[in-house]
Amino acid sequence: MSLQMQTELISQIGEPKMYLVFMLNDDYTSWDFCLRIITSVFHKTLEEADAITKQIHTKGKGLCGTYTYEIAETKASTVQVQARREGFPMKCTVEEQ
Repeated sequence: MSLQMQTELISQIGEPKMYLVFMLNDDYTSWDFCLRIITSVFHKTLEEADAITKQIHTKGKGLCGTYTYEIAETKASTVQVQARREGFPMKCTVEEQ
């Protein structure tokens, strides 16, 4: 395949769509659980996790990260599975950017 054909193919494919993962507020999930999940699943620092948790509490949802679709869905699912294991109703949404 020529270089020109490869370049045309790459430009046709384009960048993948990105998706935002939000954690949603509820009256039962603990602050500590949110911090732990945000640091372990989304690889945020404790300071970033605390700021996101404050957003969740005050604004109803907090942005945890931006990913390709499959990664975003996997992270949202991971959060919800872990929340259920620990008895919390935490929910996540995935929204197209």
